[in-house]
Amino acid sequence: MSNTPEAPDDQAVSASPKHGDPNYLVGLDLDGRRVVVVGGGTVAQRRLGLLIASGAQVHVVSREVTPAVEGMATAGQITLTLRDYADGDLDGAWYAMACTDEPETNAAVVAEATRRRVFCVRADTARLGTAVTPATARYDGMTLGVLAGGQHRRSAAVRNAVLEALQSGVVTDDSTPIAPGVALVGGGPGDPDLITVRGRRLLARADLVVADRLAPPELLAELGPEVEVIDAAKIPYGRAMAQDAINAALIEGAKAGKFVVRLKGGDPYVFGRGFEELEACVDAGIPVTVVPGITSPISVPAAAGIPVTHRGVTHEFVVVSGHVAPDHPDSLVDWPALGRLRGTLVLMMAVERIEQFATALIDGGRAASTPATVIQEGTLRTQRVLRADLGTVAARVRAEGIRPPAIVVIGPTAGFSGDESTAG
Repeated sequence: MSNTPEAPDDQAVSASPKHGDPNYLVGLDLDGRRVVVVGGGTVAQRRLGLLIASGAQVHVVSREVTPAVEGMATAGQITLTLRDYADGDLDGAWYAMACTDEPETNAAVVAEATRRRVFCVRADTARLGTAVTPATARYDGMTLGVLAGGQHRRSAAVRNAVLEALQSGVVTDDSTPIAPGVALVGGGPGDPDLITVRGRRLLARADLVVADRLAPPELLAELGPEVEVIDAAKIPYGRAMAQDAINAALIEGAKAGKFVVRLKGGDPYVFGRGFEELEACVDAGIPVTVVPGITSPISVPAAAGIPVTHRGVTHEFVVVSGHVAPDHPDSLVDWPALGRLRGTLVLMMAVERIEQFATALIDGGRAASTPATVIQEGTLRTQRVLRADLGTVAARVRAEGIRPPAIVVIGPTAGFSGDESTAG
């Protein structure tokens, strides 16, 4: 009764063909109103989420339901009657959906709905219902809907294209200039497609961009010629823009009436000095928006086929900065404690001192045979993956010429791989 795939709207056949599209696109206020869905299979499941989000009082009638639909009922998101549809089930409904795999049942639901003057979607042959569900999307407080005369794939394609254009900033939903201020935007681990939707949208509206070396450079290429870009690169053990100078550039840009995006690699608050920049801006009276990013210590191992946690293998993972050596007086890391851990250890900025870190961990109790994987330029086309163990990783790094940016993963899961290819 419930599991036949949903038929595209353009496959429907009407007994009395109509010229043009008879559907009138409208937004229904279903909050607190009864909606009856007949059928509990995958077709119904796909539609229930938006109905629940609208605040509707959703009631499902079906002989059987998918586990997800059952879970919605258990959670109190919907009510559920496990039986065949019967005339009268639409009593009190404002809206109805016929989502079974039985044409005669769907026709009966539409007939009852028509008799009661309740609009009804028929999922198998859309034109035989009295309503059609548009291809929809939610974006920044808006609901987008597209109807294409019953051509379901066409409406979905247009919906997707409009949504992507809005998300990327190619199309803007607001012609009002954005207010002066600063946005700290995490650009993700390197692949430009891995910046968040919000980050990309704000970047597209920037007047000034202060960019880190590890921020995806392809994103800068998308900026208009009128956008000023300041290179705030910090090359390891080389040239670097001082943090005070970066703070000053953010503040001066905002005070000059510009919307400034501070574009960073990864996440602004994971070894990115993001909070220092927020403090400087707040002290200067500059409003700041923080846009989290996909952080490298989790995403880069994932791109190499390595999970930082795995059921039955590790219950913790620790991310550590390798900016200073284990014996340096400024080090805040308890290296002996890390040596005693059994889970996953992710080292950032550790290539320069990999020998010292490996020795400290072994001295702390980590077995020299513990898997250790190094990922250089993770998520990029140039990604390299070197697999070794804790006792040999330093020598392998030097022999293979691994260089920053690179992430070191140590622990049982470092030996996992979704792709067995390695560097070296």
